[in-house]
Amino acid sequence: MVETENFDEKINETKEKFDEKFDEKKEKFDEKFNEKKEKFDEKKEKGKIYTDKFVSDLSKSVDELKDNVRSFQKYADQKINEYKQATIGNLSADLIETKETYYLKVAVPGVGREEVDIEAGDNDIVISTTYKPFIEEFEEFEDIEDVKIISSELKSGKCSKVVRFENSIEKEKITAKYNVGIVIITIPKIIIPKHKVTVE
Repeated sequence: MVETENFDEKINETKEKFDEKFDEKKEKFDEKFNEKKEKFDEKKEKGKIYTDKFVSDLSKSVDELKDNVRSFQKYADQKINEYKQATIGNLSADLIETKETYYLKVAVPGVGREEVDIEAGDNDIVISTTYKPFIEEFEEFEDIEDVKIISSELKSGKCSKVVRFENSIEKEKITAKYNVGIVIITIPKIIIPKHKVTVE
C-alpha cells in the first residue's frame, strides 16, 4: 500500500521534472531568440523584406515553444492522473475495542453503500472502494482532450484500508452499517476460555 507521503513525493518529483524541462526549453528559446536577433540586426539595413521574414520566423518559433509547453503540461497532467488511478490510496478509519468486540469506523465520502467492499480473514479485515476522478463525472464533455485539470487533490482510483487485529475474529458474525459516507463495522473477537490444569 502506498502511503500519502509517498504519493505527495511522486507528485512533487513530477512537478520538479516539469520545471526542469520547462527551464531547458526556455533556455533553448532564449538562445534561439538571441541568434535570430543578431541576424535581424545584420539584415535590418538590407531592407524591409528581410525584416518581415525574421519577424515571421520569430513568431513561429514562439508559437512552437508555446505549443510544446502546452503539450508537455498536458502530458504531465495525464501521467499524474494515471499514477493516481494506479496507486492504492488509504481510507481514513477509527478503531476501538472492548473485551469482546472491535468497532471500526471508516470514512468513504461520496461513495454509495453498494460501492464498498469488505473482506475478512482470521485476524484482519480489508475495506476498499474506488473513486472516479472528478473529470469523469461530466458526461457533456464531447472531447476530453480539450479539458484541462487545474488541480486534483481529492482521492481517485482504488482506495483501501487493511486492519490487523491481535485477537482472532469471528468472520461469520461481522456486521457493517452504512450511513452518509461512513461505514461502522462490528467485529466480534473469538474468546478462547482458559483451561485450568491440575498439577499432580
